[in-house]
Amino acid sequence: MEPATGTESRPEYLAFELAGAARKLVETVMLVRPGENVAITADTATDWRAVDATARAVYAAGAVATVLLYETRPTAVVEPPAPVAAAVANSDVWIEFAYAYVLHTPAFRAAMAAGSRYICLTGMDVDMMVKTIGRVDYPRLIALGETLRQLVEAADEVRVTGPAGTDLLAYNRGRKVRQSGKLADTRGEPIMLGGQVSWCPVEETIQGRLVFDGALWPPVELGLLRQPVALTLEKGAIVDVEGGTEARIFQRWLKSFGDDKMFWLAHYSLGFNPGVTRPTGRIVEDERVFGCIEMGFGSQGAQIRGKTWTAASHTDGVVLSPSIYLDGAPLELDGVYVHPQAVAACRAMGLPGY
Repeated sequence: MEPATGTESRPEYLAFELAGAARKLVETVMLVRPGENVAITADTATDWRAVDATARAVYAAGAVATVLLYETRPTAVVEPPAPVAAAVANSDVWIEFAYAYVLHTPAFRAAMAAGSRYICLTGMDVDMMVKTIGRVDYPRLIALGETLRQLVEAADEVRVTGPAGTDLLAYNRGRKVRQSGKLADTRGEPIMLGGQVSWCPVEETIQGRLVFDGALWPPVELGLLRQPVALTLEKGAIVDVEGGTEARIFQRWLKSFGDDKMFWLAHYSLGFNPGVTRPTGRIVEDERVFGCIEMGFGSQGAQIRGKTWTAASHTDGVVLSPSIYLDGAPLELDGVYVHPQAVAACRAMGLPGY
């Protein structure tokens, strides 16, 4: 994972702003209440400043902060150490900062079954927390997400094109759409960083060409893309991978699991966090580049409300500046929202150009 250019490692860098962002994460997003047990998990690749600020905010909110630090696993979606798995299964709230995130693992599923409220913040550092949480109007961000969720859910045909060659057609057929960046108000429900709605069209209807040109992670060798990775999809599954060195790395990684489900498209996600204007190589941030679309392969969580399956791992890739058509009408063109309802929601946030 490549750090963003110019990010400072000094402890005083954005220290006040970080404290405010951590408080917003704990109190406004995770809705932590006095007396709750909050597990904060991190690995040795995590920015400790984000962990420390969050733990302090949990304590200040009157809750119990337990920080669990362990070695960085070689890739994501690997079961954490047993003591970590036991701790998160007994938490009221679980905030995950680990670079090698454990979303989709047995430990994750056990924690959700036990009722923990979870958020995945893999790769979070000071700069990212301040930009994507601290300086964002969260209520209006959620309002924009609700607008996008309703527009996508009301549509059947979804066509996505992109400047690098993406041209993908699929049909929702009544599938539900979820605002994954919602508030943590439901026991046992995983959420993500604000600025994303997710769903999966009916898997067998997904056909065409998907070209990731922003970011792709895992495998760990990738992150911020230097060359496009082009995928041909038939009935929701990858049948061909084209491109340069990074495409070959990705193809080898997919094949290494010996699991056909790693080639299955698991979800579409719209990214719209105004704090993210370009990809950095940190996938949770990259998935929220304003106006992007992100798609995942491998395990499909139950929250997507698709077929739902477990694969050996999961990966996510980003298409920058897409054009998205819902039943033939444009939702956005070249990464800019043009639907009147979406434009109004962007204008309410005071976003430039709207």
